[in-house]
Amino acid sequence: MKNINLKGVSKQTWVRTVVLALALVNQALVMFGVTDNEVELETWTRYATYAFTVISAIWSWWKNNSFTQKAQEADTVLQQ
Repeated sequence: MKNINLKGVSKQTWVRTVVLALALVNQALVMFGVTDNEVELETWTRYATYAFTVISAIWSWWKNNSFTQKAQEADTVLQQ
């Protein structure tokens, strides 16, 4: 089992992880109908949240997310 090293995780990895988590929470809220119904733009809200989820998921997985010690060491070697 790989050991996770949270101290060595880069800021960019944290930002991508938080954006993905927010997108997934937002998508779940839309799926369960927890949206603001004051404005009659429900269809556009669903499209926007779906697009946000897809874009953040692709962005998060496209980038190199180094959570293990070995991966962080490899990133250091790569940058040198």
